[in-house]
Amino acid sequence: MKRIGLLGGTFNPPHIGHLIIANEVKHALNLDEVRLMPASIPPHKLNPSDASPEQRLEMVKLSINGADGLTAFSFEVDRGGVSYTYDTVAALRSEEPDIQFHFIIGGDMIDMLPSWHRIEDLVKIVTFVGVGRPGTIGTTSFPVQMVEIPQIDLSSTVIRHRIQKGGTVAFLLPAAVERYIREEGLYVD
Repeated sequence: MKRIGLLGGTFNPPHIGHLIIANEVKHALNLDEVRLMPASIPPHKLNPSDASPEQRLEMVKLSINGADGLTAFSFEVDRGGVSYTYDTVAALRSEEPDIQFHFIIGGDMIDMLPSWHRIEDLVKIVTFVGVGRPGTIGTTSFPVQMVEIPQIDLSSTVIRHRIQKGGTVAFLLPAAVERYIREEGLYVD
């Protein structure tokens, strides 16, 4: 049975922290592939100056840049609407019944699991994989397989604020993603 990791999120924008998580979990659990999957509309509200789902998907494609075993996955962007993990995993299991899915989350999301949409049903159909994140507790009563990875205290929020203030984002995200952001005029308002 093929084993696939799903790394969901807004990727607004994707940065090296996302790539480290995807690559480290892939190798630690010997996964066949990790799919980086931008949400169409996350359950929480985006700001007006944020990138569109299509722009976030394009940035994920640029960030991966042929990395072995990492793929940009457009499933939630293609479906549109609010992206709930339960709905996504249930649909994927129906479409790809021979795949064992692992849903990768950071420590901040582990702390929030009790508030996830249909979490009691979700834990029955997917294996959660958690990674530590600076400043988070990362504990829950739900089953989460923890993977130790190098941690970096970086967020998309930090990058957006740097761009908005004209600061540097060099080495915080792939150069191709930075070029795309500048060309599209993202995060400047």
